[in-house]
Amino acid sequence: MGSQFELEHIGIAAGGGEEAERLSLLLGRLFNLPVRHGKKSEFAGGYFECMRLPGPGTHGHIALRTLDLTAAVAELVGKGVSFDLSTAAYGEDGRLTNIYLNGEFAGFAIHILQKE
Repeated sequence: MGSQFELEHIGIAAGGGEEAERLSLLLGRLFNLPVRHGKKSEFAGGYFECMRLPGPGTHGHIALRTLDLTAAVAELVGKGVSFDLSTAAYGEDGRLTNIYLNGEFAGFAIHILQKE
């Protein structure tokens, strides 16, 4: 059986700080989610990251988490997927914590994270 993935969050390219804040407040109000301010983004619950600045993906990104990120990367490479190695992040123990796939999917980048 292959790696199992879960949705972590949707990152929305909000087009600026005021729009990111407005969107997070709207999503929070509509879906009864707590709103919080982050360093680069505004958040509505754990589901929506409203990004103040552009990032990977024309429309934003989809973040997925998995129990064994290293195994998931190897599995996806075996399926022909390539990764943007410049986006790889590592923990203090040297283990991969997240990485973006190359390319866009309907205007969204995809990154996968090590589930905590």
